[in-house]
Amino acid sequence: MAESNMMVIAHRGASGYVPEHTLEAVAYGHALGSHYLELDIVATRDDQLVVIHDIELDRVTNVAARFPDRKRDDGRYYTRDFDLAEIKALDVHERRRSDGVSPVFPGRFPHGIKGFKVPTLREELKFIQGMNQATGRDVGIFAEVKQPAFHLAEGVDISALTLELLDDLGYRTRADNFWLQCFDAAETARIRRSLQCELKIIQLIDKNAAYDELLTDSGLTAIAEMVEAIGPRIDQVIKLDEIDGQPVSTGLVSAAHSRNMKVIPWTFRTEQLVPGFDSLGQMVAWFDEVIKIDGVFTDFPDLALAALQR
Repeated sequence: MAESNMMVIAHRGASGYVPEHTLEAVAYGHALGSHYLELDIVATRDDQLVVIHDIELDRVTNVAARFPDRKRDDGRYYTRDFDLAEIKALDVHERRRSDGVSPVFPGRFPHGIKGFKVPTLREELKFIQGMNQATGRDVGIFAEVKQPAFHLAEGVDISALTLELLDDLGYRTRADNFWLQCFDAAETARIRRSLQCELKIIQLIDKNAAYDELLTDSGLTAIAEMVEAIGPRIDQVIKLDEIDGQPVSTGLVSAAHSRNMKVIPWTFRTEQLVPGFDSLGQMVAWFDEVIKIDGVFTDFPDLALAALQR
């Protein structure tokens, strides 16, 4: 097989092996040869930007044990309700289910090992820059602004804060090896137009009614005026054939390519293989050769890279 040009993006770092979004996960993702490292951005009570997937802390930290009386009425512990110093006092662990005990992915990094911490966005970006300098590599970044509407309701413009910090660290234009991500299409438009962001942007897409219009021909044409790529779910770029149950293209990739947008689906995991595939490597190679996607968000970047012979 010829060498592929597909981008391999370490999703939350090498999160298949090390607790997600920690500096350790980022370091391992870098060491495994990932082309990009993916991270998520949430704001604290004192308007500091931290790298964590959820706007809540309780699925991946010991916040309930450390601050048992700080939950909201819905029973969740929100990052926005804690100062950075308090968040730095927490330990990060493998993602757990709503019961607070059961791991989402049994068999991954064991629970009970302390020392993993929530990094700030500045810390993580400086860390990546340092690894790039030390290794002579140019590993890029995909960074998602998490739930901007929630943050605005809480009194903070997380998109503006993020762009200010990125500018300070040298991420400013499409020439930089940096992609900004967002699920909120209205916020994507605001980031590009009102906040005048010149970075590459990828519009993330979920599978619910809110995205139905975006996935129409007119919706794709409109979003293509603002972004360089879309990031749909895997089951939005393929479907299972009604006759033989084999995966086939939905046509979304070709529709996006015709509008000069890349397509980078999420998330490729060994625990969530599409029916018909025996391994993650086999699945990644097929998506590359048959569906012609441009990249993968994966918890296991080494397996994706091996499949692409890089």
